[in-house]
Amino acid sequence: MKPCKLLLLVIALAVRLAHAGPQIEHWQTTSAARVFFVENHALPMLDIEVDFVAGTAHEGEGRAGVAALTRELIELGVAGMDETQIASRLADVGARLSGGVDRDRASLLLRTLSMADKRGPALAVLRAIVSTPQFPVVVFDREKARSLAALKEALTRPETLASRALWSAMYRSHPYGQQATPESLTALQRADVLAFHAANYSAARATLAIVGDLSRAQAEALAEELTAALPSAPAVSEIVVPALPAASEQRLAHPALQAHLLIGLPALKRGDPDFFPLLVGNYSLGGGGFVSRLMKEVREQRGLAYSVHSAFLPLAQLGPFQIGLQTRKAQVDEALQLTRAVLSGFLEQGSGDAELRAAKENLIGSFPLRLDSNRKILDNVALIGFYQLPLDYLDHYPENIARVTVAEVKAAFQRHVRLEHLATVIVGGE
Repeated sequence: MKPCKLLLLVIALAVRLAHAGPQIEHWQTTSAARVFFVENHALPMLDIEVDFVAGTAHEGEGRAGVAALTRELIELGVAGMDETQIASRLADVGARLSGGVDRDRASLLLRTLSMADKRGPALAVLRAIVSTPQFPVVVFDREKARSLAALKEALTRPETLASRALWSAMYRSHPYGQQATPESLTALQRADVLAFHAANYSAARATLAIVGDLSRAQAEALAEELTAALPSAPAVSEIVVPALPAASEQRLAHPALQAHLLIGLPALKRGDPDFFPLLVGNYSLGGGGFVSRLMKEVREQRGLAYSVHSAFLPLAQLGPFQIGLQTRKAQVDEALQLTRAVLSGFLEQGSGDAELRAAKENLIGSFPLRLDSNRKILDNVALIGFYQLPLDYLDHYPENIARVTVAEVKAAFQRHVRLEHLATVIVGGE
């Protein structure tokens, strides 16, 4: 079968699968929390994600580290239950709680069996966590000390130093560039956690994603119960647009055997119409493994790195485009020069026809794997809900990839990846 006919077949199959996929229903609770629901009775499981606009970009000056500490503490003591009782009640019904914090959001995820005798106790725990956290003094002191020790240990690792230095170089004084330090963590008081929670963990700042074995009526009742006791808070304020930095290069000494090299700049916001041309183009540049230009040039032809990758991380405001690799210290300058040359060439030329075809075949062909479990559906629904993407975003994902042209890839990269704004960080390249 000819490549173009194979591509058309793959596209047709993927589009049919997408349209047969999750139907997302959306409403608001009486407390103004936004809810996104997918009914799925294939398994007796229920997955819930509660996202708050409470990421590190919302910490405020001088409070770096408070977002992660608040998220950690929120599940370690609620009205009527200490952390041991919380863990025991979840274990008794086979439920699992997880989550975390990024630049934009703080997340709580609950997985439980959907039978009423299992679901009810698990949801009661989640409801208590989101509405009545106590932040016990003893637990605060312990978790603050643990976070401080973990950060100090992380700051000995070259990959951590490189990542932190790159974010600082890309975002400088912007909230996305703020990162916890031993000093900022040491300065945090329990009052800072209480204030951050009161300001950010409210119904108006909450998004619920619910996927699994429930009816619409049951999901509505669940959402009301979870959010009814959430406090009211001021409307969410938009994160300011980051200024693009001037090109820079920073080298940090480190005894690691290999140098860690990162290049990046603020590049892409969630919902940008250039997302699909950039996604397809990046597969050809450095996101497609051994078929990408960076891998072919840097690894296969020159042997300068075992692996090299590029990626876009869209956020509520301009998230980064980043290239990363590790190489021997003696050849770091050669690897850097070649990486920059490959990127410059891609910006000038864009994708070739064969590269574009290979990227589309892979991205469209692998798309059904993004939706082959409750948890993966939940991840996608939560992203759609939090960033307010169209409800039919997943339905049109394959066709949006299929319609990308060579010209669109080139134009999108030239708009979003500009060499005069690239920050470069090398750790261990002395």
